[in-house]
Amino acid sequence: MANEPVDMIMPMLREMRGEMREMRGEMQGIKQQLDKLESSQKTIRQALTADTLMTKFVTGDFEERIFELERKVDALTKGK
Repeated sequence: MANEPVDMIMPMLREMRGEMREMRGEMQGIKQQLDKLESSQKTIRQALTADTLMTKFVTGDFEERIFELERKVDALTKGK
């Protein structure tokens, strides 16, 4: 009578409950890892954006200087 399905239900439910707790804990760990990865990606994106902006600023500054020099050279050559 101990092997009847009715007698097996409660132990199986307890076992399933324990397994679900373990899985929930593992899922929390995975979620924390994903949160860290997302945070790292955000930091990298911000750094790349700042670097891109700085590059554009420096490049723009040089282009402006070159334009001014070309204008002065044109003015000098036309004045001769």
